[in-house]
Amino acid sequence: MIPGLIGKKIGMTQIFDDHGIVTPVTVIKAGPCYVTQVKTPEKDRYSAVQIGFETVKESRKNKPELGHLKKAGEQILRILSEFRIDPEEASSFELGQPVDVDIFNPGDFVDIVGTSKGRGFTGVIKRHHFSRSPMTHGTHECFRHGGSIGGRYPQHTMKGTRMAGQHGNRQVTMQNLSIVGVQKDQSLLLVKGAVPGHRNAYLIVRRAKKKKTEPINN
Repeated sequence: MIPGLIGKKIGMTQIFDDHGIVTPVTVIKAGPCYVTQVKTPEKDRYSAVQIGFETVKESRKNKPELGHLKKAGEQILRILSEFRIDPEEASSFELGQPVDVDIFNPGDFVDIVGTSKGRGFTGVIKRHHFSRSPMTHGTHECFRHGGSIGGRYPQHTMKGTRMAGQHGNRQVTMQNLSIVGVQKDQSLLLVKGAVPGHRNAYLIVRRAKKKKTEPINN
């Protein structure tokens, strides 16, 4: 079984259980994805399955990409990603084979990889949660500054020192999120809590690496 899917963040909502308890969820359209390449140890030195998501016009792809995608069928796909699997499992996949949300069930735990919202150039208070300097007692025009970055030792700025700069717009992985609902007819996953990215952002949904699945008792 393939361990994950490519999806698109639709937005957030909330659902109520039988006891009236509200749960915030993120709605993700995960699939249908299509197998575009099967990698084997004999040819590629490792075993993996590459899948694609969301069809686009041929004019959106260059010729090498079109040649690669047309080997798997007539689907021209926007986003590609691959997942490592065992060689025995890889041999069970065929080019063009669809993969949908039915690989997940309510109660499964997943890790979701996405790109966080970009917030531009920000200072150390917003970017690193620094505290502001006192507004009195001689503080002069440095209320939101970061303070000393060198000092007497080591007499130079250390690599990794927290400063102002680009905030957000980086890859973020949210781990151990619970799936509370699967709508197979619409290829939707309802994931408890928030996930990185804006609406319509592309995500990788894969099985959690650090937590075992515990089915929900209905």
